[in-house]
Amino acid sequence: MTSQNSSPHTKAVSLFELYSCFFWIGMMSFGGGLMPWIQREVVTRRNWLTNEEFLPGMAMSQVLPGVNSTNVAVYVGQHLRGAAGSITALAAILSGPFIMVMIAAVSYEFVLGIKFIQAAAAGVAAAALGMMLTTAISAIRSCGLNIAPICIMIVTFILIGIVHMSLVTVVLIMTPISVLLSWPRTIKASEDKPDA
Repeated sequence: MTSQNSSPHTKAVSLFELYSCFFWIGMMSFGGGLMPWIQREVVTRRNWLTNEEFLPGMAMSQVLPGVNSTNVAVYVGQHLRGAAGSITALAAILSGPFIMVMIAAVSYEFVLGIKFIQAAAAGVAAAALGMMLTTAISAIRSCGLNIAPICIMIVTFILIGIVHMSLVTVVLIMTPISVLLSWPRTIKASEDKPDA
């Protein structure tokens, strides 16, 4: 049995490492699109969590109130270091942008006049879109051969992206459906586990 504060496949993560990781993620968060970046840093590069551990937190962060990136930072921090990890990750992801926004507020008119800044923002937005597509592909791969989660993703995309239904309505409709579709698999998996 593993501790709730660390993932079974990795060493314990220090609060300094956690702060450093989320501070730089926050500093590079031009225009949003942080979820793929967090996944890349936490899962792919640092191997702190597996995709199976990260994706439920990402899903929860989408439906809970607040900013998705801060929600997932709290989730990752809690998963790795408990309450202290949550506070550290949240403070880290917010402190860098807070400083930058304060500087930008003072020099707002000057910064807007620089064409390079506008071009850089457009380039970062394109990169963020590519990273989001990568995260979506990773989520689909983690579903394996199970068609139900893929159908839920497609229907959700259609309802929000094409039909333009409100997010709250889609969550209220799709959450019970997705739970019902995955429920028999969950029960069967627990029954198949050998007794300790």
